[in-house]
Amino acid sequence: MRKGLSVRAEITIARRTWGDVDKAKLAELRSLVRQMGFSVSLGDVCLLQRSWYITHAGLLRLAHRKRCAGITTNIEERSSDPVAHRWVFRALVYTSPNSPGFVGYGDADPSNTSPLVRGAEMRVAETRAVNRALRKAYGIGLCSVEELGSFSAPQFPVTAGPHSNGHAGSNGSSNGQPRLRDQLCLLIRQHNLDPELVKAYAADFCGTETLKDASRDLVESFITQLAVAAKKDRDGLLCKLNSYAQRVEANP
Repeated sequence: MRKGLSVRAEITIARRTWGDVDKAKLAELRSLVRQMGFSVSLGDVCLLQRSWYITHAGLLRLAHRKRCAGITTNIEERSSDPVAHRWVFRALVYTSPNSPGFVGYGDADPSNTSPLVRGAEMRVAETRAVNRALRKAYGIGLCSVEELGSFSAPQFPVTAGPHSNGHAGSNGSSNGQPRLRDQLCLLIRQHNLDPELVKAYAADFCGTETLKDASRDLVESFITQLAVAAKKDRDGLLCKLNSYAQRVEANP
């Protein structure tokens, strides 16, 4: 009974997060929740370009539930180039004390990572290696979002506003730069922020009823402010976000 309620709750959260999710994708989500124990509310999975992706957090929680015996990582020095900020990692996941280990490799350099994580290519490469090893160890066919060439997560319908330049589409970008919603979602994942509260804060900051009504310039300013606040004063940012809790509850 509880499991059925949990699945329905996750489906509800998915619909609130990504809007009109088609029946086929909801069926896939039900399977992921029932078989693997993944949770939308905890950020274990996300919907990108009409496909489900697992997150690093979701894989680590799965490993904990499965009583993973250990994870080790090593830099592949021959394949890495610190000067070019290119890193390659090898990860081993031990599902039990007697496990021979499941191997996964991950690489990262400025060409396959978001500008928002520039300078952190080493950590990205290690995360990707661990994700691949965990997916092999536990038979996860879904690709992880961290393994993507760019951290795209279109959960926020940011569109080009009346003051935007060029022919920006629904991703809010027309010049080859990372899409605004991608940047925003990456910040939310990096700093473990509540997406609904962030959306409410963003709309208030931009002076619009919803975030999708804001101009690109305003959204860019908000993202810059959010990034600075999350890095320098996360506690203050959380207090600010919590001030929007009642507004979010009143407008489910």
